Amino acid sequence: MSLTGEKETKIGIMEKNEKQKVENNEKTLTDDVVPKFNYRGWKAMPYIIGNETFERLGAIGTLANLLVYLNTVFNMKSITATNMINIFNGSTNFSTLIGAFLCDTYFGRFKTLGFCTIASFLGLLMIQLTATIKNLHPPHCRKESITCEGPTTGQMAFLLAGFGTLLVGAAGIRPCNLAFGADQFNPNTESGKKGINSFFNFYFVSIYLSVLVSLTLIVYIQSNLSWAVGLAIPAALMLLSSVAFYMGSKIYVKVEPTGSPVTSIVQVIVVAIKKRHLKLPENPSISLFTYIPPKSLNSKLAYTYQFRLLDKAAILTPQDQINHDGSPIDPWNLCSMQQVEEVKCLLRVIPIWFSALIFYITVVQQNTLLVFQAYQSDRRIGHSKFKIPAATYIIFAMLTMSIWLPLYDRKIVPLIRRLTKIETGITLLQRMGIGMFLAVICMLVSALVEEQRRTLALTKPIGEEPRKGAISSMSGLWFIPQLVLTGFAESFTTVGQVEFYYRQFPENMRSIGGSLFYCGIAGSSYLSTLLISIVHNITPKSSTGNWIPEDLNKGRLDYFYYIVAAIQVLNFGYFLLCARWYKYKETGSSSLELHEVSKQTETTAKGL
Repeated sequence: MSLTGEKETKIGIMEKNEKQKVENNEKTLTDDVVPKFNYRGWKAMPYIIGNETFERLGAIGTLANLLVYLNTVFNMKSITATNMINIFNGSTNFSTLIGAFLCDTYFGRFKTLGFCTIASFLGLLMIQLTATIKNLHPPHCRKESITCEGPTTGQMAFLLAGFGTLLVGAAGIRPCNLAFGADQFNPNTESGKKGINSFFNFYFVSIYLSVLVSLTLIVYIQSNLSWAVGLAIPAALMLLSSVAFYMGSKIYVKVEPTGSPVTSIVQVIVVAIKKRHLKLPENPSISLFTYIPPKSLNSKLAYTYQFRLLDKAAILTPQDQINHDGSPIDPWNLCSMQQVEEVKCLLRVIPIWFSALIFYITVVQQNTLLVFQAYQSDRRIGHSKFKIPAATYIIFAMLTMSIWLPLYDRKIVPLIRRLTKIETGITLLQRMGIGMFLAVICMLVSALVEEQRRTLALTKPIGEEPRKGAISSMSGLWFIPQLVLTGFAESFTTVGQVEFYYRQFPENMRSIGGSLFYCGIAGSSYLSTLLISIVHNITPKSSTGNWIPEDLNKGRLDYFYYIVAAIQVLNFGYFLLCARWYKYKETGSSSLELHEVSKQTETTAKGL
C-alpha cells in the first residue's frame, strides 16, 4: 500500500469515528431532551374508560335526582333546592379552571385524577350517609302536614361537606380525564392519531350510556324503592371507578407537570406591553428571540402573523442578557417566540369557545323547558297506563349520540377520509359547524312542536295537571325529532370541540383546554337563565302576555324558541367568520433542533 493510500485510509477511519461520535452525542442529547414514553394505546383504555364510566354512573346517578332528594328528604322548598343545585353545578364547572391549573403546574394528570376520584367517592358516600342515618336528615314530612321541619345546622353542614368534597373531585376529574386518555396514544404515528380520534368518540359514548342508566334504573330505585339503596349504588360505582383507575397504573403514560403555563402567558403580555414602542423586524420569523427549554414537552410552533403585537415580547435588545443554556436571564423582560406562539394558540381559540357557549343554549332548553312541556303533554305509550317520566325524554338525545358516534367513527370517517385525505374525515371546525347548523333546525322544530302542543291543549285537552294546567292531547313522542336533532348537534359540535381543544392547545395547557369546555357549559346555563329572565320580565307587558308562565298553555313558548333560533342563526354566521379567520396550530422542528437554534441566538446576543 502506498503512503498516500495509507494516509487516505487513516483519514477515512478518523472521519468515520468522528461521525459516529457526533451521532452518539446527538442521540444522547435527544434522549436527554425529548422524554420517551411507552405508549400502550388501547391496552390502557379498559382502565380509563372503566374509570370514566363508573365515575359518570356514580356522579350522574346522584346528581340527576338530587333536586327531588333535597325537596322530599331534607324538606327544602323548591326554590331553595333549585338555587342550591344551580350554584353547585356552576361551581363544579368553574372549579375546573383551578383543577387544571394545579394539574398542569404541580401534580400532573395521573396524580390529580387518582386523588380526585377518591374525593368524589368520599363525597358520594357522605351524601349517601345522610339518607341512611336518621340523625343526618330531618324527620319525614307527611302529606297532611302543614309545615315540615327543616334540616338542622349540623345536618346542613354535613350535607354541604359532601357537596364540597364532590366539588373537589369534579375540579380535577373533568378537565383531566380526556387529556389523560389521549396521552396514552402516540401523536406522532398514524395509528396513534387514529386512536386519539376514536378515543374521543368512544369516550362520549361511555358518558351517554352512563346517563341512560342513571336517568332510568338508578333514578327509579331512588324515587320508588329506597333513597339509601339508590344513593349507595352510585357510591359503590365510584369506588369501582377508583379501583379500575389504579389497576392500570403500571401501563399508563404519565406526563409530568412542566410548570405553570399561566405564568408564561402573563409574562408574554407583560413584556409585550413593556416593549410596545419597539419596531418589529421585517423578517420576524428568524429575527426574534427563539428558545425552548430542552426538556419541554411542547412541540415547536411555527410562526404565525396573527396577533403580531405580541411578537414584540420576543425582540432581543442590547439590555437583554442570555444564560449559557440560551434561556433569558430575566423572563419578565424577554420572552421567546415559542412562548408568544403558545399565547396566540390560546387567543385564537377564545372566539371559537364563545361561539360554542352560545350553541349550548339550545341544549339547555332541551334539558329544562322541554320537561315542563312534557308535563302538559300526553306521555302515555299507546293505550297503556304507563307514562314516560317527563325528565326521561332526554334519553332520546343520548340514544342518538350513542348510536351515531360509533357509526360515524367506524364507517363514515374512513369513507370521507378517502375523499378529503384529511385524518379526521372533515376538519374539526367543519364538524363543529355542522352541529351549530343543526342547532338552528332543532330550535325551529321545537317551536313548531310547541305551537301544536299548545293548540291541542286549548282545543282538545285530555286532563288537568295540578298547578300546571290542561294536558295536551299531543303525544309526547312528538318531542323525539327535536331531541334526535339535539343528539346529532351535540355529536358534531361537542365531540369536535373537545378534540379541537386537545389538538390546538400546547401540550402543557391541555388540562386548561378541558376546563374551558366545562366553563362554556356553565356560561351557557347562566346565559340561558338570563335570557329566560329577560323574556319573563318583559313579555307580560306585551299583547300576548307572558311567554313563559307557570301554565305554558297561557304563554307563547314557541315565540321564545324562535328567538333562540334567531340567536343560533347569528351565532352560526359568527362561527363561519371565526372559522375562516382561524389558523390551525402548526408544529415545526423538535425541541432538539430548537436547542441548536438557541445556541446560535446566544452567540448573536454575546456579539451585541
